Amino acid sequence: MWWEKKTRAGKPQEAKLMPATIVSSDTATSVAELAPRMVEMPTANSSQTVMGRSMVLRGDLSGKEDLLIEGQFEGTLNLPEHCVTVGANGEVKAEVHARQVVILGSVTGNIAARERIEIRKTGKVMGDLVAAAIAIEDGAFFKGSIDIVRDQVKESAQSLTPQPAFRAES
Repeated sequence: MWWEKKTRAGKPQEAKLMPATIVSSDTATSVAELAPRMVEMPTANSSQTVMGRSMVLRGDLSGKEDLLIEGQFEGTLNLPEHCVTVGANGEVKAEVHARQVVILGSVTGNIAARERIEIRKTGKVMGDLVAAAIAIEDGAFFKGSIDIVRDQVKESAQSLTPQPAFRAES
């Protein structure tokens, strides 16, 4: 609904929008109620694709933007320069390759991230993790192996700096 607020001089100010309502087959939900549940908002410089709850996709998916999965996906996800977020309702059975992966839902399959993998407390992961940094919150479910990958540049730089000799004294 549109409404106008009168000023003292009786001239209308700019019109303002009231919160919209999203109607789905399940329930009607206001946008204000959805806002606290959002994981990550895209910035002005980036874009994000959202795969909704009712979506079911199978196959190989690659792209050049962040991805939020709230539905079901089966196959291979390849977004090496972007973030993949599996929402609380998301169910993924796939091999995932991304810059960063955040899991609030369920993932079955191996996950490789260049920077970071986060499994939040509502997350469930069955598969192997490979990343530079991995965070698993209390309450999250994880079954698999973890491989922390160190940056090759940092390792080669450290190998060039002289290390002091270790001397044990008694």
